[in-house]
Amino acid sequence: MINKTFGKKIISFCKNLDLDGPLPAGIKVMNPFRGNPEIIPAITRFYSRFYSDNNTRHLILGINPGRFGAGVTGIPFTDTIRLKEKCGIEIPGLKSFETSSVFIYEMIGSYGGPSKFYDDFYISSVSPLGFTATGGRGKDLNYNYYDSRELADSILNFIIGSIKIQIDIGIERDVCFCLGTGRNFRFLSGLNKKHHFFDRIEPLEHPRYIMQYKSKLKHEYIARYLEKFSTIKSRNQLN
Repeated sequence: MINKTFGKKIISFCKNLDLDGPLPAGIKVMNPFRGNPEIIPAITRFYSRFYSDNNTRHLILGINPGRFGAGVTGIPFTDTIRLKEKCGIEIPGLKSFETSSVFIYEMIGSYGGPSKFYDDFYISSVSPLGFTATGGRGKDLNYNYYDSRELADSILNFIIGSIKIQIDIGIERDVCFCLGTGRNFRFLSGLNKKHHFFDRIEPLEHPRYIMQYKSKLKHEYIARYLEKFSTIKSRNQLN
């Protein structure tokens, strides 16, 4: 039996992502892997390019995919512009812009570029599928899993199961980096205390918060990310 690479395991994980249980009224799930036939080929190219090995990586967990990033491309914190310009992968007929993706790829550039970064890290989200709610003008808006207790409770088993599956793909368990120092960090820390996924959870300011409220300090936040990551990088180099 041929062992699957890290990338092939992620692709399989994405293909099987589904939320078929009831959600709170007015909340809809975003599943790009089921909604657009161009997404599976795109993520296959992405994960085959950057994860075609059996190396372990450290996990970075965001909140849940947004409408202009992973909710469109299927690749966390990667809009179609960054996917094409930084990763060399284009999704026909799609164009999206996400400010969080801008920050993440500037940080990745400072780290040494996508190949170097993705060799050390795998990015996902506490909920690997995103959500929308209908706004006042009938427009779908991003909705976070923790925005209602009812939603968080309804997808709890999905969240726990998804984290376990991704750990088994080849994730180091000494530390998990959490994007979001508030509610996402508290929720993930609570889960970790109960299920012992990781030795510790290390919080980082969420890219959306940085770009919306602290954009003038963007490079300082990138430096903080790299400083946090450097301890892991140094440990890996020693092993």
